[in-house]
Amino acid sequence: MLLVWAVFYLLFFNTVQCVFKELYCTIADTCECDFKPNIRDLEWDLYTNLYGQHLAQDIVSEEVKNFLANNNPDRPLVLSLHGGSGTGKTLLSSMLASHLYTSAMSSSYVHHFIPTLHFPAHERVNMYRAELKAWVEGNLTACARSVFIFDEMERMPSGVLGVLEPFLGPSHVLFQTNYRKALYLFISTTGEEVINRMALEYRQEGRDREEIRASDLQDAIAEAVSKTNSSGFSGSSIIEDGLVTRFVPFLPLCRRHVERCTRQQLCQQGMCGRSDVVEAVGGDMHYTPLQEQYFSISGCKAVPAKINLFL
Repeated sequence: MLLVWAVFYLLFFNTVQCVFKELYCTIADTCECDFKPNIRDLEWDLYTNLYGQHLAQDIVSEEVKNFLANNNPDRPLVLSLHGGSGTGKTLLSSMLASHLYTSAMSSSYVHHFIPTLHFPAHERVNMYRAELKAWVEGNLTACARSVFIFDEMERMPSGVLGVLEPFLGPSHVLFQTNYRKALYLFISTTGEEVINRMALEYRQEGRDREEIRASDLQDAIAEAVSKTNSSGFSGSSIIEDGLVTRFVPFLPLCRRHVERCTRQQLCQQGMCGRSDVVEAVGGDMHYTPLQEQYFSISGCKAVPAKINLFL
């Protein structure tokens, strides 16, 4: 009998708690109310709408799922996205935000930094470091599940990101919050040469691009990043100290991927049947190498402009 009452009490208490939380969230804007991760939808989105990127799909879905399953992680999740322009890096970051927070990229707990906007003057590095440290500390205190996105890393002034080192490791102490629940995304074109070279080698050998494994590129990307002064990580020990959880390679896109991007955008405008526009856009892109014409130089980045041209 006591067991029955205990089960009844727990069910009743949980129901009441959920009702009060829903009522509270209708009038409050808090991290707990906005943070509603949906891993199943994230995976569906990645595998349905991110074209030609099996490595990014697998790495991100695995790492995010495992990270969120642990309510007391030993360190933050730090993903560094690398690849050429138009290959889907920014798209992936917006997918991630939209499936973690109800407000997506407009959430108060998703912080998007662009060097040319937030850190434009190289002579002000010390000021940027102080401001970034205060911003990260303040927002982690407000929300341990904060997401920090650093875009266009190749334009980041050297030394700015060194201030993040304590937040990315396992031993930093930040009172009133568990800073290890945060997620950091770094987006860069650094390393695209080694990624594109491997994709080209596979293509020339007649091998399928899906045979490329993440382990084939992890060390190569890390080495490329550590050897260039324009990676955004220069002036810090983030790479040397192993503070990046995974490097995420984005492969160059083929014509079929460009055409899938085109069809998707046409469908969003209610014009799924315009196969003529799909073919025209695919044929009007510039491809490399010059003779073989394997990979789109700009990925899917120029697709919207090309669609307008051929409509």
